[in-house]
Amino acid sequence: MVKKISKHEFQEEVQGFTLVDFYADWCGPCRMLSPIVEDLSNEVNDVNFVKVNVDDDPELASLFGVRSIPTLILFKNGQEVDRIIGFVPKQKLQALIDSHK
Repeated sequence: MVKKISKHEFQEEVQGFTLVDFYADWCGPCRMLSPIVEDLSNEVNDVNFVKVNVDDDPELASLFGVRSIPTLILFKNGQEVDRIIGFVPKQKLQALIDSHK
């Protein structure tokens, strides 16, 4: 399950191996990507999946240079290791995760 977080929980949530989905409710590509991220969260047990609404937390989005959504950022031990901007198919997102295990 993908957990919605805010800036208050962010640092704690990204301490392990975490995929953060920066999104907005009004964003069409974000709505298309959401079920893919949800599916992966149910299939991949060693990754923490969270999402941040850029409208609710614009300063967090700004801190990470999120200018387009959806933006998916992969963190390992609190450090960004990779990112994807825009809609991607499930296989590409799975490959991104696998490449950093």
